Amino acid sequence: MQKTFIAQNPSVLWFLATLGLFTCIVALMSEATGVDLISTSFLKTLGKTLCLCLIAIAMDVVWGYCGILSLGHFAFFGIGGYAIGMWLMYARTEAIVVPNLMAQTIPPTPQEISDAIGNQIFGVVGSSEFPMIWTFADNLLVQMLMIVLVPGFLALIFGWLAFRSRVTGVYLSILTQAMTLALSLYLFQNDSGLRGNNGLSGLQNIPGFEGAPQATISLVFFVASAFALAFSYVFFAWVVSGKMGSVVKGIRDNEARVRFLGYHVESYKLFIFTITAIVSGIAGALYYPQAGIINPGEIAPIASIYLAVWVAIGGRGRLYGAVIGAAFVSLLSSWFTGGGAPDINLGFYTVQWTDWWLVLLGVSFVAVTLFFPKGIGGLFDYLVRKPS
Repeated sequence: MQKTFIAQNPSVLWFLATLGLFTCIVALMSEATGVDLISTSFLKTLGKTLCLCLIAIAMDVVWGYCGILSLGHFAFFGIGGYAIGMWLMYARTEAIVVPNLMAQTIPPTPQEISDAIGNQIFGVVGSSEFPMIWTFADNLLVQMLMIVLVPGFLALIFGWLAFRSRVTGVYLSILTQAMTLALSLYLFQNDSGLRGNNGLSGLQNIPGFEGAPQATISLVFFVASAFALAFSYVFFAWVVSGKMGSVVKGIRDNEARVRFLGYHVESYKLFIFTITAIVSGIAGALYYPQAGIINPGEIAPIASIYLAVWVAIGGRGRLYGAVIGAAFVSLLSSWFTGGGAPDINLGFYTVQWTDWWLVLLGVSFVAVTLFFPKGIGGLFDYLVRKPS
């Protein structure tokens, strides 16, 4: 008798139950419900952490299951953030500028309104004209489609060119890192159309909900991030199970043998690379309205390296391991770099964790790789399958 999807993947139910319980507890303890046990700033931190868990799952599928060490998925994350950020910034600026212009004796022309909005947005880089990429910035539906279509199309083209040439291993990792670096350097330029190093700001202010408190808006984004994480976990658990999962893991372990068996390896790799890029874009679109700002530094190549470290520490090849690694490391990072961790006075030297956090992270990554390659998620495997 063939087992059901849930029977084959019992961790899915455990994960959904844990995530659901966590979401309900946090929501009930937030400022939006009047309990005030969890501040709005910490609620935003938790919401952003869920988004990082979402992209970590995507990274685990493409690397842990398919064997493609991509150092470019944070580029897709940033593209999703810029796509929604363009609409947020345009709509917010329009809501401020238009009433002021309408209050004048002579009603403004559409061109005057456009110039005024453009001046508010691009005045910081010495311009008032809207670049072509802002053509649909006033349309929420189109920008939401861009969150999915742009990362997906970029991943499809890049993956098709790379996989058809059979670029693998470290060479593919270098190519993905080069793609991320090129995008980041381009966005740093003022004439990129996205305000250069200034980035897009004020994204936490949602147009149409100016009267809503930030506590309520943060709670909505937190719950939305939890739903996105839950849906993606179930979807990717389905992708990596069954026949497709066997082929994907076979490509990771011995690509030549899978190709010899008659499978079109490039198609499987392209599907995994593209679908994980799309999910990364969605994660970015949920993350940056909670962060409030996005700039090119957010998608620098080092961010994708951090992502690989999270997955490795959590335990690659395990979806729940990626979630554990991303949540554990990102929350620790906020604690260490935010001044929460006390300094250690050695007498001759004072260890300040704001300076030493990256060193600690690097040492932890090396230690996990050498002595515990299954990561934190491997502990759960040991507890569940502990020999009698």
